[in-house]
Amino acid sequence: AASDVYKRQFHIKATFFMVGDNASKYPHLLQDVRDRGHRIGNHTFNHIGGLKWSAWKYLGNVRKAENVLHTGLLFRPPHGWMGPFQYRIMRATGWRVVMWDLVTRDYSKHLTDQDVLRNVKRYTRPGSIITFHDSLKSIEKLKKILPEALQWLIDQGYEFRTFD
Repeated sequence: AASDVYKRQFHIKATFFMVGDNASKYPHLLQDVRDRGHRIGNHTFNHIGGLKWSAWKYLGNVRKAENVLHTGLLFRPPHGWMGPFQYRIMRATGWRVVMWDLVTRDYSKHLTDQDVLRNVKRYTRPGSIITFHDSLKSIEKLKKILPEALQWLIDQGYEFRTFD
């Protein structure tokens, strides 16, 4: 039953790519994620898209977030947007840039929670990096389907890992 899925405890560790401004406003949430053994990644300070900024200003925004997050130089660009020079600068300054292969589109007002769950089931492959969002646009959907999605992934034999 659905209520049983919600009651289950999943001992899964994930990587949370966080926006520095949000983490600075809610440091208790950042600490809670750390205390639970999850990995933190940098997602810029202001969730800025890379194509609108010079490489140096972009890197400055990432570094500002790093002062709050202390990720060990793990980065995911908002929207997946980075120019080639920005990418080269990030890599040259020691950052590990992580993308994904499955965006669940949990933030879309055009998708229901079941549509999001179908995306997980349809597009997950061995080695997938699955992106869920903790935004106001997605939170109600995630409350409904994340436990079911996790259980489905476990039932399919998938394992969960964080980035080193």
